Amino acid sequence: MYPTAYIQYLVHFHGDRDYFECHEILEEYWKELEVKDKQSIWVGFILLAVSNYHFRRQNKNGAVRTLAKALTIFRAGETSQHQLGIDMAKLLLLLEQRLIDIQNDIPYKSFNLPIIDKSLLKLCLDATQASGFIWGQDSNLNQVDLIDRHKLRDRSDVNRERQLAIAKRKQKEDRDAD
Repeated sequence: MYPTAYIQYLVHFHGDRDYFECHEILEEYWKELEVKDKQSIWVGFILLAVSNYHFRRQNKNGAVRTLAKALTIFRAGETSQHQLGIDMAKLLLLLEQRLIDIQNDIPYKSFNLPIIDKSLLKLCLDATQASGFIWGQDSNLNQVDLIDRHKLRDRSDVNRERQLAIAKRKQKEDRDAD
C-alpha cells in the first residue's frame, strides 16, 4: 500500500533522526519514479528532511529556503496527501510554525509527522523496532556523525558524474563551434 522507501523515510525521520538518510532514500525513489516532476510530493518530503538537517546544524538560511519550498509543494497537493497517511492540515500548521521558529532563532527541536493511518504507523513502529531505533526519540545534538553526515560521505560517484557532464558539454560546444 505504501512504498517501502516512504516507510524507510518515516522510520529514519522518527527513529534515529537521520535526515540525511531520509533525503537519500526518498531521492532515489523519486528519481526512479518521476525525476522531472520537481513539484512531486516526494520532493516535498525530501526538502522537509533537508530543512531539518540544516536547522539542526544551525544553517538558518538553508533551513528556511528548503522548508519554504517544501511548504509550497505540500500546499499545492494538500488533498492528495491523505493517501500517504498524513494529516496534511496539521502538517501544514506544524511546518508554518517551524518556519517562524527558524526565522526567530528558536533552537532546533525534533518533531513527529502527524501520521493518521494506523496501519502505516504500525508498519513504521515495527520497522523502527527492527532497526534498533526508538520511535519519537529526540535528536542527539552531540552526535557529530549524524549532525555533519554530509562531511563523511563518499562523493567519488558524484564527482565522477559531474566530470562526465562537463566533458559532454565541452564536446557539444566543440561540435557546435565547428
